[in-house]
Amino acid sequence: MLYDVQHTGLNVPASQAFSYIADPQKLPQWTNAFVSVDEHGHATLVTPEGQVDILLDVVSDPDTGTIDWIMHFPDGSTGTAYSRVIRLTADTCAYSFTLTPPPVQLEQLEGALAAQSEILAQELLRLKAQLED
Repeated sequence: MLYDVQHTGLNVPASQAFSYIADPQKLPQWTNAFVSVDEHGHATLVTPEGQVDILLDVVSDPDTGTIDWIMHFPDGSTGTAYSRVIRLTADTCAYSFTLTPPPVQLEQLEGALAAQSEILAQELLRLKAQLED
């Protein structure tokens, strides 16, 4: 099974990080893929094949710090992203993100996951900057 786990330390309270990350309308501020997300879960993604409109479900739990995204594509495929905010001290937390394979054909899978992994590293740096500024 292919996957990638990345993380970053954040110098903000866990509740602040959780609120920001769990807000789907904030995704365009720190991710590369999301162009827009409205209050009803309609989102526009940029993919290697161009823009695509999806339906985004956010499943989050402030008690456990989990924030998961379920992306429903027009072709019926589903992509998932799993993450968690963990309180370290009153003013710091850790954020981890498990990147799972995108819904692409098997022969494209390894290259697609490697590319997404590089993008995720950049996004976590952007997220850290957004929260700590």
